[in-house]
Amino acid sequence: MPATASSAISFTTVRFVDTDVLLYAVSRDPKEQDKAARANDLIAARDVALSVQILQEFYVQATRASRPDPLTHEQAARLVESFLRFPVQDITTGLMLAAAATSHRFAVSYWDAAILEAARSLGCDVVLSEDLSDGQDYAGVRVENPFRTA
Repeated sequence: MPATASSAISFTTVRFVDTDVLLYAVSRDPKEQDKAARANDLIAARDVALSVQILQEFYVQATRASRPDPLTHEQAARLVESFLRFPVQDITTGLMLAAAATSHRFAVSYWDAAILEAARSLGCDVVLSEDLSDGQDYAGVRVENPFRTA
């Protein structure tokens, strides 16, 4: 029987990436060179997962006119399509309700809770994010800042 995305997730450690990882991966800002290299290493490792929310946020932020190095619609759309090679969690009513409960339980924004719950839905126990609290455990989903310097 061929492996499916969901069966692959259950046998390998997959880390969920926040939007900042994808944005750093496409950054041409010289001040973000180290973060861009780290982000590209993470994506190249291929042991990552995303959600539709992350893809939406990436598109909006990457094409934002006020960004120092905005992508065109075509560039951003092609990148979003390329990110579909990773497991991607859809936004569902169940995920939305779980995110609302997590938001309340941990006093985090709904959007951060939706990231945590998408990770949980995909079986990820680690979320790679610069924006959430590094080291914080949210009922079995732990946050790691991949850009933290020792």
